[in-house]
Amino acid sequence: MEIRPPSRRISQRGLKVWRITGALNSLALWLVVAIAGGLTYFFDWPIWITVSGAGLVFIITILSIFIIPSIRWKRWRYEVTEHELELQYGVFFIHRTLVPMVRVQHVDTSQGPILKKYDLATVSISTAATVHEIPAVDIHEAEELRRSISALARVAEDDV
Repeated sequence: MEIRPPSRRISQRGLKVWRITGALNSLALWLVVAIAGGLTYFFDWPIWITVSGAGLVFIITILSIFIIPSIRWKRWRYEVTEHELELQYGVFFIHRTLVPMVRVQHVDTSQGPILKKYDLATVSISTAATVHEIPAVDIHEAEELRRSISALARVAEDDV
């Protein structure tokens, strides 16, 4: 039996956001390597410490800017039905989550400065146990999702 993944994808602009975030995180790591290089020179430590750190940060930079965001975007899917919210995500391990509408307590949207620049938002779905997020959704679609999930959760609660 073939397992059908959820049908909806997040915005392709989310790929740019994740790449920018990866670049900013990598920049912070490069700063640490630069400081370590200065300390290596100041304390007369072996140069291999800085070189190995720079090599590791180079690999992390390539992964976090070019490879992981592409895989993450291809795997992120979601679907909202009358009775449940289905999420599929992951880079190395694929996670599939079903959130029953009767468990939904509230739904939020949020934007940071990078998401705002690209007209994207994150939709957060809260249950008693945890918070599930759908990242990098077009702002208008995020508002529609927030309203529809909230309405479906109210209907599911009324049916119980």
